[in-house]
Amino acid sequence: MADVVLETRNLTMRFGGVTAVDNVNFKLRRGELRCLIGPNGAGKTTFFRCLTGILKPTAGEVFIDDIETTGWDPQYVARMGIGIKTQVPSVMDGLSVRENVWLSAYRLSGAREADRIAAEVIERLGLGDIARSTVGRLAHGERQRVELGIVVAARPWLVLLDEPAAGMTGEEVERMVGIIHEINRDAALIIVEHDMQFIRSIAAQITVFSQGAVLMEDTVEAVMSDSRVRDVYLGKRG
Repeated sequence: MADVVLETRNLTMRFGGVTAVDNVNFKLRRGELRCLIGPNGAGKTTFFRCLTGILKPTAGEVFIDDIETTGWDPQYVARMGIGIKTQVPSVMDGLSVRENVWLSAYRLSGAREADRIAAEVIERLGLGDIARSTVGRLAHGERQRVELGIVVAARPWLVLLDEPAAGMTGEEVERMVGIIHEINRDAALIIVEHDMQFIRSIAAQITVFSQGAVLMEDTVEAVMSDSRVRDVYLGKRG
């Protein structure tokens, strides 16, 4: 279908005798915001890493915008207009927030346009209060916000985020909710996340992983009330 921007077909990832991702079929549509949840060891982060090229899947296929990207290196995936944020912030600690965002825009747009984009991104994501601060001196939550600014400055149409709210205070999580909705104005998103309150605040659709496979896909309300999901998180299933 024309509105499917990311798809996996029978995606599988094995580590020796352990199957971490087991024949996963998944579709994301244009403009959608999808959260991937599941207990530790369920396979969601491994699945994410196969999408981004960090891991090369054992079997199956990944398609982004109807192009097969299975096994591509992360830099080639990113060049398709994909914004990728992993769990560990990737920023230049010796530069200011504005300089980090500006460099991301400059790589694609040139100096003059980078000035405009950096100013716009800083305003959109509420980074103005720390724009002149050296990134290496920022708190963890602030660094997470800066990395999202770096991702957005590259003008992605698809954004993949791995636990963007990890380690944040309650106030920082509330601010992150607004940032995620702001990014979703222009891009589809896949978000791997553990914080269920955060997920309730941002997601319309959830994919639940268990034992490397998709247990269910449905609305937030349906997933949160499903007995199978409760069993997974209580340890009755893997």
